[in-house]
Amino acid sequence: MHVMVIGAAGMVGRKLVEAMAADAAAVGAEVDRLTLVDVIEPAVPAAFSGVGTALAADLSEPGEATRLAATRPDLIFHLAAIVSGEAEADFDKGYRVNLDGTRALFEAIRHEGLRAPYSPRMIFASSIAVFGEPFPEKIGDEFFTTPLTSYGTQKAICELLLADYSRRGIFDGVGIRLPTICIRPGTPNKAASGFFSNILREPLSGKEAVLPVDESVRHWFASPRSAVGFFLHAARMDTSAIGPRRNLTMPGLSALVGEEIEALRRVAGERAVKLIRREPDPVIRRIVSGWATDFDARRARALGFTAETTFDEIIRIHIEDELGGKI
Repeated sequence: MHVMVIGAAGMVGRKLVEAMAADAAAVGAEVDRLTLVDVIEPAVPAAFSGVGTALAADLSEPGEATRLAATRPDLIFHLAAIVSGEAEADFDKGYRVNLDGTRALFEAIRHEGLRAPYSPRMIFASSIAVFGEPFPEKIGDEFFTTPLTSYGTQKAICELLLADYSRRGIFDGVGIRLPTICIRPGTPNKAASGFFSNILREPLSGKEAVLPVDESVRHWFASPRSAVGFFLHAARMDTSAIGPRRNLTMPGLSALVGEEIEALRRVAGERAVKLIRREPDPVIRRIVSGWATDFDARRARALGFTAETTFDEIIRIHIEDELGGKI
């Protein structure tokens, strides 16, 4: 099987590629060819035993999507996007990368299929940002998408495209609405949600972190390990069970910022908690206030998707995967 990962240099992309390198049958079939794509050339893991290719490409640039589709991968993970805060700050870039690049990819696959029969599995990284208030207490699978950010709007448009192109048999698409992924390893990025990870990751490494919102803010979370599991499961599942509603809200954990901090106290002690500095940011608070806080993800769970149930578990996963199992 030929697998292409677009956005392979990102955090989830790297972990997804590592999982396939460690288990060549993780997507349900043996992966013997792996094409990794990002705006900066990603690295092919040394552990991958098949043919690995790394490409630097921007889907929104003319001809790039056509070049990628011409290699005819059997399975495509489309994870490439600019994050929420950056998409809100740079309107043109957000629509060019998150919408135009995705449409270019979908169209390139359609035209490749017109040349000779071709219909790959397409796994698209969407987001709970497609939802906007007013919210019910729990958002169910029938709740409509009315995003209140440019990022959420771009993802919602792509979800509609994914469903229509799948309906027409151009590809076999699955949209994965990711919770906020926490704890993200590495350094802070421009995502408005970044502080949810920062207030845990930095103290666990003995560094100060800034909390820009109140502890009463509630949000929907899953670990990087769960995120990788979502994509792998979507790759190998029987999509006939999904039906025409191709976009799925993933399972997760609804928690208050204060509950995050209490979990940090239980796992790492008071010294870690004291490294969190309160510094209100009205821009971040405004963006976060329009986000969904809790979901009833029974449809995804019934289809076999799973995630953590406590924040202690999320923190311990970060310690195991990123800190060598100890702090």
